[in-house]
Amino acid sequence: MRRRTLVAALLTAAAAPAVAGCQSKSGAEGTTPASTPDAAPARITVSPANAALDVRPDAPVTVTVTDGELTEVTVTAADGTTVPGTLDEPSGTWTSSAGLTVGTAYSVHAVATDRSGRPTTQDSTLTTLTPTQTAFPAVAPLSGKEVGVGMPIIVTFDAPIADDRRSAVEQNLTVTASPQAVEGSWNWRSDTKVEFRPADYWPARSAVHLDIDLGGIEVSPGVWGTTRDIDFTIGSAMVSTVDIAAHTLTVTRDGEVLRTIPVTLGQSGSGGKFVTRSGTKVIMSLEESREMNSETTGIGQDDPDYYNVDVKYALRITNSGEFLHAAPWSVSSQGRANVSHGCTGMSTEDAKWMYDHSKVGDVVVYTGSDRGIEPGNGFNVWNETYEQWQQGSALRA
Repeated sequence: MRRRTLVAALLTAAAAPAVAGCQSKSGAEGTTPASTPDAAPARITVSPANAALDVRPDAPVTVTVTDGELTEVTVTAADGTTVPGTLDEPSGTWTSSAGLTVGTAYSVHAVATDRSGRPTTQDSTLTTLTPTQTAFPAVAPLSGKEVGVGMPIIVTFDAPIADDRRSAVEQNLTVTASPQAVEGSWNWRSDTKVEFRPADYWPARSAVHLDIDLGGIEVSPGVWGTTRDIDFTIGSAMVSTVDIAAHTLTVTRDGEVLRTIPVTLGQSGSGGKFVTRSGTKVIMSLEESREMNSETTGIGQDDPDYYNVDVKYALRITNSGEFLHAAPWSVSSQGRANVSHGCTGMSTEDAKWMYDHSKVGDVVVYTGSDRGIEPGNGFNVWNETYEQWQQGSALRA
């Protein structure tokens, strides 16, 4: 578990007031020093108490002085990182302003001066609890990957996140893009999955960093978060359009049309179950070959619509089984009629070209059918307005 890099909190010492004196009324024989009683020594109190164990990482560290003024406070983890904090001068209390890290030993060093300027030093230690259960965040895309402009960030936890902890979790999931910053929002899809999308597609050729800083967050009773850093890049802007009625696939890169491909889409009939869905879809995976078995979609071998075929150059775009792929058996219908079971079929040559020029996260927009894509069916984050998407955030107003 990595340690959170934190900023040291340093307090500037105030100058001690000068000792007052007085002069005789006559002025004869010089002056007589005033008799000043000894100042009470400054007293420093640290909470949690010295040598405290199993301290909650979300509990604040406080340092309070009486009969004096704090001049220095540092809270340092075993690896040398320091915890920031702020001083409330009227109360003489310093309070940490960031959470601690689980399973970590900390040292506290504080210095204060009394009214005479004499220093008092207090040193103590504390150790945060070691959780017995954590919620690990699996992330897509993985670090080091290059993805398309439509790729959402998907964080899936291996333990549920409590409703009243989602806002705290979201506040500690930080997305930054460079060289161009983006506005974006998280959306909770379930109690274990939260997804991020920008207001618009990612800027092409961006670098994206995700900081998961949940090491001090209790995500549900007795379950604590962990920390991760993910870095990935956005490639070229590949945004294709499929006109279901016209049986065409138009591929663009950075706004330039690269190729128009004749295709066949889902056939009508059979209660409409094979009609290709309209909507904005995102390429989820690329497979050089794949077995297409209708049993995975609930169509058994005793059904007249049953099929089981191996295909080449398959690009998945929905969870429900829509792909773009080579369909050499339907070349005569491609560009003319829709005869597939819902997939986008094309010649083997065109399918290989599409496979070679595509990446996970590329966008494929389908128009021309009255069957819309269902929420959550694939990397389906672009079929709502940004304002609608924001409603799924735990931080929404």
